[in-house]
Amino acid sequence: MKKILKPLISVIAIGTLSLSINIDKNVLANNIANTCEYDSASNVNPDYSTMNCLLTETALSYDVPPEIVKAIAEGESGNWRHFDSKGEAIVTADNGIGIMQITNQAGYDQDRLNRLKSDIVYNIQAGVKTLDDMFKRKDLPSINGGERDVLEHWYFAIMAYNGTKPVNSPIVQATDERNANAYQERILRIIEKLELIDLTELPFKREHFQYDSNSRENIKFSAMNYKFDVPLTKSKYFFKTNQKVSATTTNVTLRTRPTKDSPAMGTLREGEIVTITGPFEYEEVSTKKNHFVWYPVKRNDGTKGYVASSYLNYSASTPTPPVTPPTTGNVDVSKFADYNANQYWAEDFKWAVNIGIISGYLNVKNPSTGKYENLLKPYTNLTENQMLTILFRYFKPSELASTKANTTWYGDKNYQLATKYSLPVLGANTASKQAIAGKDITRGNFARILASMHYGKTLSQSEAIKFLRDNGLTTTKTNEEFKPNDSLTRAHAVAFFHRYEQIFNN
Repeated sequence: MKKILKPLISVIAIGTLSLSINIDKNVLANNIANTCEYDSASNVNPDYSTMNCLLTETALSYDVPPEIVKAIAEGESGNWRHFDSKGEAIVTADNGIGIMQITNQAGYDQDRLNRLKSDIVYNIQAGVKTLDDMFKRKDLPSINGGERDVLEHWYFAIMAYNGTKPVNSPIVQATDERNANAYQERILRIIEKLELIDLTELPFKREHFQYDSNSRENIKFSAMNYKFDVPLTKSKYFFKTNQKVSATTTNVTLRTRPTKDSPAMGTLREGEIVTITGPFEYEEVSTKKNHFVWYPVKRNDGTKGYVASSYLNYSASTPTPPVTPPTTGNVDVSKFADYNANQYWAEDFKWAVNIGIISGYLNVKNPSTGKYENLLKPYTNLTENQMLTILFRYFKPSELASTKANTTWYGDKNYQLATKYSLPVLGANTASKQAIAGKDITRGNFARILASMHYGKTLSQSEAIKFLRDNGLTTTKTNEEFKPNDSLTRAHAVAFFHRYEQIFNN
């Protein structure tokens, strides 16, 4: 059965997804049932493809990422089941009803309780509306800007679906460890496993959550908005026809039909750009249980086929242009218009430019004079990719020079080596993380990468800053004084590398 997204749902906007449609719920339920070709009066569990459709279409109608709704249904019911072998709705010991395990918390009357049991579509609607209500609550924290299409932004809404009780605290108060058994953590792991996508673990801390582990009182949150500078994940269900998207990994198979059982038409390389040619479709083989959907796409050579939504992502933004390749030897840095012999970094730049780990910008406009001159730009922030270039020019110059890029992405070689040496970088050669490579790197992240390269193992930020302090790479006495959240400038970088050279290689 071939199901394609109908116009009723496809009007949802991308971005913040500020959908505001007042549709009678019975009409909506009937439209969804018709779209998915499901008889609501059948009292049998639909096949997997149909259930995928019911969950997805309902999620979209409420402006909720389908990945989250399908994972909750999986976690609540196990295997997307609503009816038992006798055709009766599954009701658990705590009176949770059906696929979404809806309880009577909202004061359902008997007619609605009966419908929660007899009508899967109504039960799904009730669950999705509950989740949507949780996202809108003002007494729950938000993440960053709270965009509805960002999966990690639903963290506290998912928690509240089960309850903001101590058992669901992200951090175990007694041990300061991540609480892998928290409801929302389990749901996010289901998304990763069954949608085949990587999510970012939000860096919560113990002090973010106040609770008594022996009490049934709700968790008290230390803030109502948490700002995290980490790569986040957009839903894969809002690509539009003619939109350019990219493959998230290597050897992504292009299929002739929306199923893995169809012949392959070749593979996409990681980062390859393809064009969406129509709305997504559900798994063609009804007995296959997939959480993802299939998009019809076209390659640059005109080849058309289907790709699983898991392996597509929004195309990366325009990359930060690389700096001019360095010149080594007896370079007179005083010829750079912004060189200042009285600054702390003067000798550091002289050393760095002459050994070839950093270069100047040639014939660029000087904002101070309006003239085109050669500049060092010591106070310009470094991106993570630019810092990796300096790092590998210093530690692995021959290997950097001999490494061959696998793609046309500007950071390809740097991130190949970062992976090889297990460096704790934030960027990567995937569509979702390429943009991170072009963002400013913080002093704390730089410290981690440098110390991890030195020891050949991954260090925490605290351990890395201690390494810098213990070895005289910084004169700061505490982590706070080091200012780990500040951006790393070019002057900072050459100073750290010059001190490293003087301490370890002289």
